Amino acid sequence: MRHDRFHGRHHTGRQCEWPECGDAGEFRAPGAHPSGFDGPGDYRWFCLDHVRRFNAGYDFFEGMNSEEILRAQSPLSGWDTHSRAFRPIAGVDEPPRWADFADPLDAISARAKAHVHSRQPRQRADGRSVTPDERRALDMLGLPLDADRKALRTRYSELVRRYHPDRNGGDRSHENRLQQVVEAYQLLRRAPAFA
Repeated sequence: MRHDRFHGRHHTGRQCEWPECGDAGEFRAPGAHPSGFDGPGDYRWFCLDHVRRFNAGYDFFEGMNSEEILRAQSPLSGWDTHSRAFRPIAGVDEPPRWADFADPLDAISARAKAHVHSRQPRQRADGRSVTPDERRALDMLGLPLDADRKALRTRYSELVRRYHPDRNGGDRSHENRLQQVVEAYQLLRRAPAFA
């Protein structure tokens, strides 16, 4: 087994993601998407000097209000609800109305079909389909399913003016939201539905 001087070093062959740095990216840092029920999230990769600089400025509680911070710091954090697998609805929808079905397997099958159908791309009025990721991005921007490219640009400009520190008097409390708005816009502007 090979021992490194610094714990957490990964020999991945990646380059440091710090602008204009050509060193190897051997240390990971939290990425734009945190871990959640759908996976471990993503990481940024930096060299030792730049991961130290990143960590010096990293704030886990950024964008949280005081109640959310207290909940996150509580030793009971996350234990106040059932896990998805043991909830009555299992994270899908409401429990089936058993009286509406003669066979319990029909009820389970109808529930599964409804869940699969909800994850399928939806059609816009112009016939173009919208993926679930694109629907989430539209929700993030507060746009309807049938929004056009002009409405997308207008809404994006409006939200950037609201959340960007250079435009809102130096208020940096909305930087996380600004990042989400930019990511949603970048996804949608390349989507076939907005071509």
